[in-house]
Amino acid sequence: MNIKKAALALAGIVFVILFFYFDLQRFLTLTALKANRQTLLEYYAAHQLIMVAGFMAIYIIQTALSLPGAAILSLAAGAIFGSIMGTVYANIAATAGATLAFLVTRYLLRDVVLNKFGSKLEGMNRELEQRGFSYLLFLRLVPLFPFFLINLAAGLTRLPLRTFFFGTMLGIIPGGFVYVNAGASLATIDSLSGIASPRVLGSFVLLGLFALIPVLYNKLKKRK
Repeated sequence: MNIKKAALALAGIVFVILFFYFDLQRFLTLTALKANRQTLLEYYAAHQLIMVAGFMAIYIIQTALSLPGAAILSLAAGAIFGSIMGTVYANIAATAGATLAFLVTRYLLRDVVLNKFGSKLEGMNRELEQRGFSYLLFLRLVPLFPFFLINLAAGLTRLPLRTFFFGTMLGIIPGGFVYVNAGASLATIDSLSGIASPRVLGSFVLLGLFALIPVLYNKLKKRK
């Protein structure tokens, strides 16, 4: 690892340490969001561009470093920007952050990730290399694995960057919209667990199965 790569890796590690040392996670809770929503709305009304840029920067950093708080940030997007634009901003930021995590894993932390998660990622890695876009879309649509783990797993494979980028961007739209749309009605939410109901999760599973249709078709074709 050259000096530039080592410096980038060190900067990321320091940021993660500071995040937990200063307990910044306390700002990424449902209680904190509800308490500060009016202040955030007033600031957005006065400084729209700064608010959008700041929100997206925070979301990108959170996702790139696999920090907790993605669900709250998606709710915040809906609470501040509304369902449609909130989904757009959250999707762009989450995709950018995931892509950074993908690149960092591939070029900086490959050995570290392999040592820590290698055995857990073998099956996912194999499917990603063989099925590519369809399998990645399935993983994004159906929440079988944590979001950050998919980023790490994909970074260990030979999956093309463009496939990862567009598979992520498309795959996270349904789930992202559910949380952002819920955030637009923030006052009615009492807990995060109630947002992703069994019916919603079932819908994601059906969408994921549609994404796997090309894979299943190719398997059947090969058997014939």
